[in-house]
Amino acid sequence: MLIDWTHFTPWSALAGGVLLGLASALFVLLNGRILGISGIVGGLLRPKAGDTGWRLAFVLGMLVAPGAYWLFAGATGPRIDAGWSAVVAAGLLVGVGTRYGSGCTSGHGVCGLSRLSTRSLVATLAFMGAGFLTVFLARHVLG
Repeated sequence: MLIDWTHFTPWSALAGGVLLGLASALFVLLNGRILGISGIVGGLLRPKAGDTGWRLAFVLGMLVAPGAYWLFAGATGPRIDAGWSAVVAAGLLVGVGTRYGSGCTSGHGVCGLSRLSTRSLVATLAFMGAGFLTVFLARHVLG
């Protein structure tokens, strides 16, 4: 395994992790809810009275935040080494996986593990293992 030291950014990664942890902790302390993106978005697909406003505000904030970052830090863009069909297929598979796993990386991996949830530990190990296996197969066996 090789690390691309030119693009290795430990300080911004640490800052992002701290912000994610802080946001997750504040969300559960102030709202009594888990900060799981798939659950928040899923609640918009099956709306309940009085439950839509905060969900829409959260999703809107996630969509607006990259633009705000761009205004202050300048244009940056992700590098995706795949075609649109692969990206769409991957997104659909992740969506199906979050339904079967009853949550996503933010719900299980960040919030669930911090609450010492056994179910979240098993889910996190499963989706991380599947991700490692997928990357290995795509880059070293098929690619």
